[in-house]
Amino acid sequence: MTIFRRKACAVTPVAAPGPAIDHDREEVLELGRNRLVVVGALFALAFTIIGGRLVDLSAFQAGLNDFNIAAAGDRPAVSRADIVDRNGVVLATDLATASLYAEPRRVLDAVEAAGRLLNALPELDRRDLVGKLTSGKGFVWLKRHLTPKQQYAVNALGIPGIGFRTDHRRVYPQGSLFAHVVGHTGVDNEGLTGVEKQFDADLAQDARKPAGAAAQAFDGGRLRLGLDVRVQFALQRELADAVEEFSALGAAGIVMDVRSGEVLAMVSLPDFDLNSAGNASADARFNRASLGVYEMGSTFKAFTTAMALDAGTVKIGGGYDATKPIRVARFTIRDDHPKKRWLSVPEIFIYSSNIGAAKMALDVGGERQRDFLDRLGMLRKAALEMPEVGRPMSPARWRDINTMTVAFGHGIAVSPTQLASGVAALVNGGTRVEATLLAQSADKPRTPGPRVIKARTSSIMQRLMRLNVVRGTGKKAIAAGYMVGGKTGTAEKAGAGGYRRKALLSSFVGAFPMNDPRYVVLAVIDEPKGTKATFGYATGGWTAAPVVGRVVSRIAPILGVTPVNEDSRSVRDAMFVPVKTKGVKLGRLKRGGHRVAAF
Repeated sequence: MTIFRRKACAVTPVAAPGPAIDHDREEVLELGRNRLVVVGALFALAFTIIGGRLVDLSAFQAGLNDFNIAAAGDRPAVSRADIVDRNGVVLATDLATASLYAEPRRVLDAVEAAGRLLNALPELDRRDLVGKLTSGKGFVWLKRHLTPKQQYAVNALGIPGIGFRTDHRRVYPQGSLFAHVVGHTGVDNEGLTGVEKQFDADLAQDARKPAGAAAQAFDGGRLRLGLDVRVQFALQRELADAVEEFSALGAAGIVMDVRSGEVLAMVSLPDFDLNSAGNASADARFNRASLGVYEMGSTFKAFTTAMALDAGTVKIGGGYDATKPIRVARFTIRDDHPKKRWLSVPEIFIYSSNIGAAKMALDVGGERQRDFLDRLGMLRKAALEMPEVGRPMSPARWRDINTMTVAFGHGIAVSPTQLASGVAALVNGGTRVEATLLAQSADKPRTPGPRVIKARTSSIMQRLMRLNVVRGTGKKAIAAGYMVGGKTGTAEKAGAGGYRRKALLSSFVGAFPMNDPRYVVLAVIDEPKGTKATFGYATGGWTAAPVVGRVVSRIAPILGVTPVNEDSRSVRDAMFVPVKTKGVKLGRLKRGGHRVAAF
């Protein structure tokens, strides 16, 4: 039998299980913290990348686009100040628009993109559009100044690499009414013609520090002109009606303040809508009122008469023999409606005698005549605030024949603006007036210009011009109650080989009211055709004078001119003109042994 014995051994105490469990928990917590740090770092990195990209897109990429635009010369148009008339009526203003551009490098499929864009903007040229989208450039304009409807249609396409930029487009609420004066801007809102070009820098919003005359004309951040929408409309309508009635090529007209020189209206026909100036013809763009220079015919007899009276070579009671034409070498000077007798100075004026005017000028002399016309501003460009100003043409050598022909408006060409300014000087008391398109401040009136004729001579000219409307060639310019006075002009236009007898430039320059002249009104009709109503005549008295009469009737109440009783004794006495007739009866009143014009 086998006997087993238990071996004695020592019993070793065993530690409690608690401390092992705490160690595991710490490991789990540490692992969780590490994971949170990693996740947080990843989120931070992600937000950093996104933020950096946003900064890149908003700042650096925008700057890059601006660089590309500048390099291509296609920077968005800057905004411009409004242009308003003397009463604050808006003539030109800015409209914020959206312009469509492309970044060709980001366009995925140029042909497909072009096809989709053409569906929204069918007016675009496919070949040109595809060429732009495949150019590889950083920036190209596709279409400027979209309408809201066009912008919505393009935006709905969602084409990558296509976007919009805020742009500025010039808008002209008056359409064609001020086409040649206000002018227009280009696609980038830079001034191209008229006042828009003359004051381009002053009108730009980012350069609004006007200087000189422009600074005075800026009112509340707007450029205020002396023009009046109401007067402009009246003149434009009457000239347009005359062009239609007489089948004329065109017309021009001006209304000017004889004291300040402010141009209240300036019209040239044909005209065009400033909002679509790119479609205008060359003829419509031409400003007949300021850029065109013409031989103005018998209107110059007003200057000749004033010159002779002021120089003292003839008196109002004097005159000249107009019995026979004047022959100088191959030239013959004759009267259109000869009286074939001696004519007094008033008769020479109201009958528009070329012979009398030529002899009157010869007595003054060519040198003094040239000096007189220079002082009136007839021999240099008008100081008008626009680029389209014509340079007058005068004889290179001022011989006797030139002195005689210039006396009745041939052989010298001036702009209608110059003519209106010159007549203003004759009737405003005798001081020269420079035409201006800018509104003048009532607080700071313009300094009177230099004296051209004596105040007494100016008074005589007022009465002679009134006499011409009452009894002479300007009868159809009468506007009841407003004392219109003036002078007609009819000149044959020069052509190949000489003057064209049937191509006339017919005009009438008047002023009102002649008892206290305030405004000059000029109407010029280019190649009018006689009608049955005018008995076939197309001269200034038949075509242009009626225009001035109707314009005065329309604008005088607007301008606050109070009508007078033209038949009152006080008015008749104020307009009294002695007319020595040598036996020919012109009037019923008798003063100092002279027959006088009674009206």
